[in-house]
Amino acid sequence: MTEAQQHSDSDRPMSARVALITGASQRIGAAITRTLHGAGFDIVLHYRHSGDTAAALKAELEAARADSVRLARADLLDPHAPAALLDVVCAFHNRLDVLVNNASAFYPTPLGEATEAQWAELVGTNLKAPFFLSQAAAPLLAAAQGCIVNLVDIHAERPHSDHPIYSIAKAGNAMMVCALARELGPGVRVNGVAPGAILWPEEGLSDAAKQTILDRTALKRPGTADDIARTVLFLVRDAPYITGQVIAVDGGRTVQQ
Repeated sequence: MTEAQQHSDSDRPMSARVALITGASQRIGAAITRTLHGAGFDIVLHYRHSGDTAAALKAELEAARADSVRLARADLLDPHAPAALLDVVCAFHNRLDVLVNNASAFYPTPLGEATEAQWAELVGTNLKAPFFLSQAAAPLLAAAQGCIVNLVDIHAERPHSDHPIYSIAKAGNAMMVCALARELGPGVRVNGVAPGAILWPEEGLSDAAKQTILDRTALKRPGTADDIARTVLFLVRDAPYITGQVIAVDGGRTVQQ
C-alpha cells in the first residue's frame, strides 16, 4: 500500500459523509455533533426525550448548511431501535460513514441496593444497545469503509464507587471496541474515547468533591466536551491506521494512584 493510499481516508472531502450519533442533542453528544457537522458531515441526530433540544440543534446546524441534519427519535432499549435508526439513515443519503455510540445512562447502584431493572437499563444503554446498533450499521459502514467510535469511560478500568453496574457495562463497552475491531476489519475501524472529568454529573457534586477529583488528575483541571469531540474527529478523520483502541481523555487521571 502506498503512502497516498494510507492517507486517502483522511484526505477525502467530508462533505459526502454521513454520521449517526446517539444521544446527540445534549452535553458531550451535542459537542460531537457540532464538531462533525463543522467538519462537513451530514448528521443523523438521535435523541430519546429531548425533542425540543434536538430540534433547536438541528435548526442551528442547518442555518450553517441547509438540509444537513435528520432527527431520529428512538428508545435504544427497544429491540426495534437499530432498524428504525438505519431506516432514517437510508432515507437520508443511503450511506453511513460514522457511527458514534454516545448515548448512556449513568447513576449510582450501591451494592445491596441495585435492582434488576437498573441492571437492564445500565447494561442495555451502555453495552447491549451499542452492540446491536453496530451490528445493524455494519453493512453500510463497510460499504463506505467507515468507522465506529464508542464513548467508553475511564471507569471501565477503575470502578467508580457506588456505580458497579455502570462500571461493569463500560468495561464491556471497552472490550466491544476490541472485539468489533477484529470482527469488522479490515473494512470498518472501531475505536473508543474514554472521558475523565469532563462534565459533572447532572445531579451535581459538592465543590469539595469536584476538587478531590481534579486533585487526582495530572493537569489539575477539568476538560471540556470539545476535548472529547476533537478526539472523536481525530479518530474519524485523521487515524486511518488506528483500530481497536480506547483513548483516555482524562487530564492524566489514569496515571495517578
